[in-house]
Amino acid sequence: MKIVIAGPGCPRCITTENNVKKACEELGITAEITHVYDIKEFPKLGVVFTPAVIINGEVVFSGKVPTVEEIKDFLLKITGQK
Repeated sequence: MKIVIAGPGCPRCITTENNVKKACEELGITAEITHVYDIKEFPKLGVVFTPAVIINGEVVFSGKVPTVEEIKDFLLKITGQK
């Protein structure tokens, strides 16, 4: 699973990245997590508002800091875990 956080490095973006890492850790999910800081790259990723979380090429959160629980709920849905 590939997860990309898109954001210029503001506190909200860093919190989003930390929440994604924590959600993956709590669920035992191995993911390749990267952070794209370059605003010129955001449109290529389909991102209009930051922070954004892109999972396997799909923007799943945008313009808000998702909680660890929100991220976990989404990851459980796409992995089929309960």
